[in-house]
Amino acid sequence: MTAAAPLSPEQRLWRVRILTATWLSYAGYYFCRKAFGIVKAPIKAALAVDDYQLAHLFTAYLVAYMLGQFLAGWWGTKVATRRLLLTGMALTAACNVAFGLAHGLGPAGYWAFFGFMIANGFAQATGWPGNIGTLAQWFRREERGTVMGFWATCYQLGSIAAKAFAAFMVGCLGVAWSFWGASLVMVGVWITFFLLQRDQPEDVGLPAIIEPAPAPAGGAPAAAPDGWAPGALRTVVVMGLAYFSFKFLRYGLDSWAPMVIEERFATDTSTAGYVSTVFDWVGFTGVIAAGWASDRFFGGRRSPVAFAMALAMVGSAAWLWVAGLDSLPAFAVGIGLVGFTLFGPDSLLVGVGAIDVGDRRRAVLAAGIVNGVGSAGPALQEEIIGYLKAYHGLEAVFGLLVAVAALGAAVTGLLWAWGRAGRSAF
Repeated sequence: MTAAAPLSPEQRLWRVRILTATWLSYAGYYFCRKAFGIVKAPIKAALAVDDYQLAHLFTAYLVAYMLGQFLAGWWGTKVATRRLLLTGMALTAACNVAFGLAHGLGPAGYWAFFGFMIANGFAQATGWPGNIGTLAQWFRREERGTVMGFWATCYQLGSIAAKAFAAFMVGCLGVAWSFWGASLVMVGVWITFFLLQRDQPEDVGLPAIIEPAPAPAGGAPAAAPDGWAPGALRTVVVMGLAYFSFKFLRYGLDSWAPMVIEERFATDTSTAGYVSTVFDWVGFTGVIAAGWASDRFFGGRRSPVAFAMALAMVGSAAWLWVAGLDSLPAFAVGIGLVGFTLFGPDSLLVGVGAIDVGDRRRAVLAAGIVNGVGSAGPALQEEIIGYLKAYHGLEAVFGLLVAVAALGAAVTGLLWAWGRAGRSAF
């Protein structure tokens, strides 16, 4: 393996700027997507719809988000990720202004809400591939697990802040301001990102940060003709299938937990929103632990940590099903356990793992594929959970979550077996 060149002081300073800009960028995206889950119950009342009709709104967003991942991953290989992200952030801020206006229309605002949810899905889809593509240019594999373990807290701490902010705004100023306030936050993030971010070292006159490359074993080619390493595309697709389960669970709890808390335990909307952040508060520690452990104990291999945490996630989901519906404290403990065991492998699959397998040139495409395949999970969960909750009750909903967790553990186990056999870089 060739030795890595030491970084200059200028490169190190710019890496701090890039981490700051991209962290704030993705946290800002969360402000413009999380308000809907917090104010689901008031929106349901204002639009005069049932649970299943309400689910259609978020499904529209999630289907657009899923398709947008593939589009953003491809587009990110053709244009500067800076342009991709600045466009997406501006559009999602505009959509949240429209949500507040549509809510004020009452039942007549349903289809306006539906249309802007689609637009917001495509706007939000630019966030993950674009930021991952930027980070790939500034960090090497041997440090990515730890660095991105801390960086990926943007989507736990960002989620916590977004939920708490939406809960505060709805309590103080009403439902519309939970959306309008999110737009104002994103405007501030957009300006900061514009000032701090650049796509790669070469854009500011610095030398590229080169990966130390191991020599290919057994005379095998270092890359396939399309630029992927041998077996990388297969691995990326299977990572996406594993991510399907993690994202199904994550969005299922994100989207429905506040409403379940409010209805099951007779709390108000603000209290339900605050309690639901336990999922993210505990989850962000799982992200840090997973990234650090994969670097410290497994030499940059991500699959052993992902598989172990996925197995623990199955047990955590079972606790939530069996005991979590009996009391609010038990429910809070359950979503915390699921958060810790879910967010760790979740971040490894779609973050550092996508860069490892896709390499720095195709990280944006790999992240788009993994997130795109995985995003079918959120789209399906909204309809399935909405239907089960409306017609079969919460016990059926949480039994389904256990089954989905088991599926995620099984596919992650396959990736672990491939990694042990040398068939995967994950």
